Parts: sequence; C-alpha cells; structure tokens
Amino acid sequence: MAHGQMHGRELEQVMWKFVHQETNVLLTTTIIESGLDIPTANTILINDAQRFGLADLYQLRGRVGRSGHQAFAYLLVPSDRGLTEEARARIQAIQEFCELGAGFRIAARDLEIRGAGNFLGKQQSGHIAAVGFDYYLQLIEQSVQELKGEPAEAEIEPVLNLKVSAYIPDSYMADTYQRLATYRRLSDVKTEPDLAGLRTELEDRFGALPEPVEHLLQAVQIKALARRLRIQSLDSRSDGIQIAFDPVHPLTEAQVRRLLSDASGRIQLVSEFGVKLRLSESEQADWPMLFLTLTNYLQSLL
Repeated sequence: MAHGQMHGRELEQVMWKFVHQETNVLLTTTIIESGLDIPTANTILINDAQRFGLADLYQLRGRVGRSGHQAFAYLLVPSDRGLTEEARARIQAIQEFCELGAGFRIAARDLEIRGAGNFLGKQQSGHIAAVGFDYYLQLIEQSVQELKGEPAEAEIEPVLNLKVSAYIPDSYMADTYQRLATYRRLSDVKTEPDLAGLRTELEDRFGALPEPVEHLLQAVQIKALARRLRIQSLDSRSDGIQIAFDPVHPLTEAQVRRLLSDASGRIQLVSEFGVKLRLSESEQADWPMLFLTLTNYLQSLL
C-alpha cells in the first residue's frame, strides 16, 4: 500500500519493491498521479472513477503504458445510471481521447464540461457549456470591445438551403470525433486558400473525396463568399435561388448597377435587401452547374 500519510522512508521502500517487482500489486491513493515512471506497470484499476476530475483521470491513466508493453486502464463506476451528466461526460471523454498527444483535447473538453468561470474576478463558476467555448470567447471579445468604445460589427452566418446532399460519410471518415472536428473546421473557413488547404489535407489523409464531401466543400466555398457579401440566406425556390442580404448592410449602389447590367435576364431585384437568381429546375438539380453559376455570380458582386 502507498498513501500520503506514510513516512517518506516507508513510502520509498514500498515503491522500491514495486518498481523491482518484489510486489506485483500496488494499492494506492492518487499520490501516484504524477511524477512516477514505472515502465513495468501495465494495468491500472481506478475505483469510483466518477469522483475524479478529467485531469486527474488523465494523469492516473498515464501511470501505465510508459514502455513498449500494451497497457490497460479500467475505470470502475457503481452504475452508469447513477452517474451525473458531468461525470458521464468525463468518463466518455477519457475513453474517447486515448491517442498520443491527446492532452490538449482533454483540457479543452474539461473546460467545456466545468465552465471557464469569471475570467476577471475570483468567482469560478460559469455558463460556458450553455453556449459553447468558442461562442463564449466571442461574447467576451464583444464585451471587451464595447468597454473600449470600439464598434463591434456582428458577423453574418449565412444559411444555405440548397437541394444537395453535402456531408461526410462514415465510410470515408469512420471516427465520429474526427468527423465532428472536420465539420467544425469547415464552419470556420473564411477564405478560399483555407478551404484549398483543408481539401488537400483530407485527400492526403483519407483519399479521394466522395461526391457528398465534394459537395460539402463546394457549399462551404459558397458560404464563405456569401459571408463576405453579408448575405443572410440562399434559398432554393421553384424558379431559382432567392438571396437575402443583411438589412443593416444593404446592397451598395455599385452592386445594384452590376445587377441591373446583367444581360442574361436571370437577375431580378425583389427588394432593397434581396434578389432572385432565375434558374430552371434542371439547372438547380445539376449541382456542378448550380455551384459554378452561384460562385460566378457571387464573385461578380465582390
């Protein structure tokens, strides 16, 4: 046995015997969670794992598997039904993040589970889980800008309602977390070079893009262009695509002139905040053609 109330010499003897395999089982408290490197230890059983924080579980699990031997970490809980939501989230996270270098992802998940608290005061309770970590940081940034008297322009998040299947199939990317992380990275894409870099990475790691993923990347490209033009939504209608601009930032005079100079007759002004791009049903059903038409049109307005 090893625990923090033992005298130093006694504790040293216990650990010496365990390291040199004179004893095969060590019953201990969390005193071992950091600073110990025992390459021959390959199995750890963590009792009442629901009582530990995520960082504690990560450190305890790291006490095994420190050599070339395969290691096992068993997290024992009374009953899954009896776990709180936070405890269940911690157990799921420690199961999910088991690859080399997962420490940062563990820390980020821990921050989401527990909340960031009050950044500028002594209180340590927060509501970060209710809004998400990144959005929480955006709110902090907006508040700081307001306090400094700087105008904070709300960012537009365009809504695309287009008749196309755009997603990442399980057969292309099997790991659920990787798919979610990729969706997240796609949602953060702001420029075409960023998108091109992500496309290259996907092809390098997972192979040629299947059609739904290709459609997804093309939709992200359209969304990035729409964001720069402060477009609120692009909706498929029976006779074309209706485009709604941000009422706070309507079309400029130069953009209206470019629209009215269109010789194809496809563009129709429906209001000072919106236009309709006329397309036949067959053109809307042909995604490559629709993608090309939409991107060309949006680029012409920039």
